[in-house]
Amino acid sequence: MSTGISGTWHLIGIGGIGVSAVARLLHSRGAKVQGSDVRESQLTLALRDLGIGVHIGHDAAHLAGVDTVVVSTAIPETNPELVAARAQGMEVVHRSEVLGRLLQERQSVGVIGTHGKGTVSGATTWLLDAGGHEPGYIIGGLLLNYNNNARDGDTWMVAEVDESDGSLINSQPTVAILNNLELDHLNYYKDWAQLEQLVLRFFLDNPRLELAVINIDDPGARKIYAQLSPLRERGVRVVGFGFESEDADYRGINLNNHRMRGSFDLVHREQGALGPVAISLPGDYNASNVLGAMAIALEVGVPFETVQQAAPQYKGLENRFTLVDANGVEVVKDYISHPTGIRRVLQAARGQADGEVVAVFKPYRFTMIHYLQDDYALAFKDADRVVVTELYTAGEVPIPGTDTDMLCRRIREQCDEVTYVHELERIPSWLGDHVAAPATVLFFGGDDLFEVADSYVAQRGGHA
Repeated sequence: MSTGISGTWHLIGIGGIGVSAVARLLHSRGAKVQGSDVRESQLTLALRDLGIGVHIGHDAAHLAGVDTVVVSTAIPETNPELVAARAQGMEVVHRSEVLGRLLQERQSVGVIGTHGKGTVSGATTWLLDAGGHEPGYIIGGLLLNYNNNARDGDTWMVAEVDESDGSLINSQPTVAILNNLELDHLNYYKDWAQLEQLVLRFFLDNPRLELAVINIDDPGARKIYAQLSPLRERGVRVVGFGFESEDADYRGINLNNHRMRGSFDLVHREQGALGPVAISLPGDYNASNVLGAMAIALEVGVPFETVQQAAPQYKGLENRFTLVDANGVEVVKDYISHPTGIRRVLQAARGQADGEVVAVFKPYRFTMIHYLQDDYALAFKDADRVVVTELYTAGEVPIPGTDTDMLCRRIREQCDEVTYVHELERIPSWLGDHVAAPATVLFFGGDDLFEVADSYVAQRGGHA
C-alpha cells in the first residue's frame, strides 16, 4: 500500500487503549499484527479474538520476523523490546506516526483539545454514521454505541488526536476540530506559548485541511481561532461554535439540563433557527461536546433532520460520567484528572444529585498538582466532601512541597471536608462508614480506582 501498511508490525504496550486501536486498524488494512503488554486485559482478549498475537511480558525474542516496531510515549527507552529493536536497526515508529499514515488515504476528522476529545470523536462518528458515511474511527475509549474503540472505514475516518506529547502534528486530517485548550501535560509543555504554537502548526501546516471547527466559547481555543486567517485565505472553511458567543456559526441557545440528558435549540448564523435537539449526556460540557460534533456533521452535508434524530441515541464512552445506582447511592466513574474537567463533571453531578455529592480523587503527576494547584483549589467547590488517595507519579521526580498534603490544603479552601485515605482498598469501607443514601459518589482517576468503585458498588449490593 502507498501508506506503507504492510509487513509484520509489533506494538509494545498493545493493551493500551490508544495502541490497541492502532493495532485493530493495522490488522484491518492487511498487515500482520502482534504485540506485547505486561498483563492480560479486556482489550488484549478482544485483540486475540481478531487473530492478533499478544505476548504477556516484554522480551526481545518477541521481535523475531518483525519489520516495524510501534511505541507510544509511555514506553521507556529501557524497555527490552525497544532496546533490541534499536540495536537490530529495525524501523521504530511512534503511535502518532502510524495514526497519520492510517488517516492519509481517507477523508478524516482529527479531534484535539484538553477535554472531551473522546466524547466529541464518538459523537462525530455516530452522526456521520447516521448520515450514511459509515466512518471508521480510532478513539481512546470504548464507544458504548459500538462496544469497541476502533474500526476501519472505506472513505471516512474519525480520530482522537493526542496533543499530550506534541505528536499531534504527525496527523493531517481533512477536518479538524479544537474543542478547548488549556495548559496541560506540564511534563511536556513548558508554557502556553509552546502549546499554542504547536496547535497552530496542526492547523496551519496541514495542506490537506478543508474545514476547521473551533469552540469559540473557550478562551484558549478562541485565541487559536483568531490566528487562522491564513487558512481562510487559502480557501479552508473556518467555523466557530458555542453557546455564549453571538458570532458563532453554530450556536446553541435555551440550554436545559435534565437528569442524564439535555436539550437546546440550534441556530445557524446565516440560516437562522435550525430546530431543537436533545442529547442523552449530562451537563453543559457534554452539550458543548455534542454541539461541536453537530457542526462537523452539518458542514459535511448530513441533513439537520438526521442529526436531530440521531443525537439522542449517542451514548458516549465507557467511564465518562458512567453512572450506576447502588441502592440509593449513585456511583459515577470518570477518567478526568485535569481540574477544569473535574469542575465541569461535578457541576453536572450537582445539577442532578439527590443528597450530598462526594468526590474521590486519585491525583496524577507532581507537575499537574504543582502548576495547576490554584485550579485544583476551585475544582471541587461543588462537592460536599472530598476523599484524596495516593498520588500516581507516572515516574516523575518529586517536586519539593508538592504532595497530597498540599493538595488537600488547597482543596479545603473551597470544600471544608477533605480526607486523605492512602490505601485504595480502604476507600469502600470509609465510604460505607461516612456516606448514606441518597448521595452521589464520583471517582476521578484510572482503572485501579475504578476497581475500588466497583468494590464499593458491590459492597452496597449493586452491580457495576
